[in-house]
Amino acid sequence: MKPVYDTWDLGCKSIFGAIRQFETCRFSIRLHKDIHPDFPPVLVLFRTGFKERFIHMSPTGTDGDLVVYSCEYEARYSDVHYYYFSYTSGGIRHYIKRVNCHEGAEQDGELFQLTVYGKDYQTPDFLKGGIMYQIFPDRFCRSGKPKKNVPEGRVLREDWGGTPWYRPDEHGHVWNNDYFGGDFAGIQSKLPYLKELGVTCIYLNPIFEAHENHRYNTADYSKADPLLGTNEEFAELCREAKKLGISVILDGVFSHTGADSIYFNKYGRYPEPGAYQSQGSKYYSWYSFISYPEQYEAWWGIDTLPNVNENNEDYTRFICGDEGILHYWLSKGAAGFRLDVADELPDQFLNNLRRSVKKMGKEKLIIGEVWEDASNKESYGVKRRYLLGDQLDSVMNYPFREAILSYVRGGDPRSFIYSIMTILEHYPKPTIDVLMNFVSTHDIERAINRLGGEYCDDKSKDWMAERYLTDEQYRHGKNLLKSAFALMYFLPGVPCVYYGDEAGLQGYKDPFNRRCYPWGSEDHELIEYVKELGRVRKSIPNLKAGRTYFALKDGQLPDERVMAFTRQGSPMDYIFFINRTGDTVTLSNMREFFTFFTNMEQFYGDYSDGTLVIPPYGYSIVKAKFTG
Repeated sequence: MKPVYDTWDLGCKSIFGAIRQFETCRFSIRLHKDIHPDFPPVLVLFRTGFKERFIHMSPTGTDGDLVVYSCEYEARYSDVHYYYFSYTSGGIRHYIKRVNCHEGAEQDGELFQLTVYGKDYQTPDFLKGGIMYQIFPDRFCRSGKPKKNVPEGRVLREDWGGTPWYRPDEHGHVWNNDYFGGDFAGIQSKLPYLKELGVTCIYLNPIFEAHENHRYNTADYSKADPLLGTNEEFAELCREAKKLGISVILDGVFSHTGADSIYFNKYGRYPEPGAYQSQGSKYYSWYSFISYPEQYEAWWGIDTLPNVNENNEDYTRFICGDEGILHYWLSKGAAGFRLDVADELPDQFLNNLRRSVKKMGKEKLIIGEVWEDASNKESYGVKRRYLLGDQLDSVMNYPFREAILSYVRGGDPRSFIYSIMTILEHYPKPTIDVLMNFVSTHDIERAINRLGGEYCDDKSKDWMAERYLTDEQYRHGKNLLKSAFALMYFLPGVPCVYYGDEAGLQGYKDPFNRRCYPWGSEDHELIEYVKELGRVRKSIPNLKAGRTYFALKDGQLPDERVMAFTRQGSPMDYIFFINRTGDTVTLSNMREFFTFFTNMEQFYGDYSDGTLVIPPYGYSIVKAKFTG
């Protein structure tokens, strides 16, 4: 029997997922004909902090033994709304709430979510349908150019590929002061390689001058770190990348600076007095001191990372003003920014940042680091507005990452589908088209270790440091990584490959996930596979913006070993099949299962006369015309 309400059914909700401000959406529920409501059922809808709205529903038709009741709602306010349905029969009030990802029933459940985004919300077109590549600058490629003006306290290592230093000093602090010498010129030399991978956008971890190798402790926002090169060498990298159709975005770390910086200057490295040295410093108002100068607010209590007051007028002007940091690096060729710890940046600052970035062109990109569902995220007691049209374009898609890795390791297919569809329902379509999808980053263990290796969350740094996968673990991890990559490349959003993942680079948690790229000892078979994914992705126009539906019949996949979904488009849809197992899977009931499709034909893989073969840990793709 059909559910009372189903958000995936356009007969129940006329617009799938989030809706644009001032769009009208039709809501319909189904009640059995033997139910006679005392009054018309109502849609109960509200926003956090506002009163409920009661929208009366009218009978609009029948569906077998079911009576359909409908109403329309024009979304006037960009915000996250919540809703449920209610009716009274025989004096007893009944509630229809969410009982799983998408279905409503007359039992205890959760509220449905309706995201309404701004009427003018658009996201940059340059990233849609593309491929990102994340680079940790010190570890990708070194050009061999002599290093000039090396700041005091740095150790330049010659053992490219050696284990990053990780042991704390006698005070318990890890200084991260060992450098392998990756630089702008090295990245530039590998642009042809990135082009072969299909890369259209490079995301660089921080490049600003900073005195630890991760560079998240900014020392000078206006200068590239001297070990990477000069500001002009960065501009040259952007120009050369653009010739190959590759954009470059930067990591913006605006919630804190380094204590060892021109602004705070705790260690006296810089000639001008910083906030730590003098209350007369022009940077003093940027920071919050508890007991001057030794006690101050710091990021997660780490005293080498003093927090800034982002809404301080002087700081906001310094970052977001017409002559500010954002405009400077965008004018040098950057295509946008990924914002570190976006949930620690206040709304006012994010609003100012967006206005500043978009002033340089609507195609400039803003991606936020958010680890949860960014549509309904709360941080520090505030309901965030990241994706409503006046802050971010996109976020790092951690929910997809967790869903993909859990599924390819043998997780429940339905849980995977629910995880993906929840994000697709909650996020605005403009955001979905530029979501940053990944399976590894600099903050988490590499996917091949997660998939093929041992659980590491309860392990020490010493355990992780020299821990490598056995040959058997590597083969298993690599096979599962192929399946994970295929999902990442074909699901909505933009795949982002963390440097070295495509070459089989291993590494558990920070800093071992930041090892040097293994030039000369790459896994070439894996690289060729990733190149192939790039070519296939580029050849399918539907991957730029096509909506996604999982290929389910009576709630079931055609085979539990295979994840199947469509990407819609005109004139043909593409149906993707990803095999997470070591079995060769043969689907011989294609026409019987895919009854909504005609003109099915092979696009990639072995398909003939209604039978499809999906190779172990591989994928196949069929083109078809959707008939409804």
